[in-house]
Amino acid sequence: MNGEKIAEFFKEAGIDKEIKCPQAFAIAQKHKISKKAIGDYCNSHHIKIRACQLGCFK
Repeated sequence: MNGEKIAEFFKEAGIDKEIKCPQAFAIAQKHKISKKAIGDYCNSHHIKIRACQLGCFK
């Protein structure tokens, strides 16, 4: 999954500076991408992940 597609999914969801863990899980499930891909995208684009449930994202 390339970053452009994840950026598109985030834009559709209104996410630009931060995302909550349940939102990240929902986007990953809806678009059939890994949670790691979401986390990597967030890390590289300085998007904070809040309310992390399982410590999946750093």
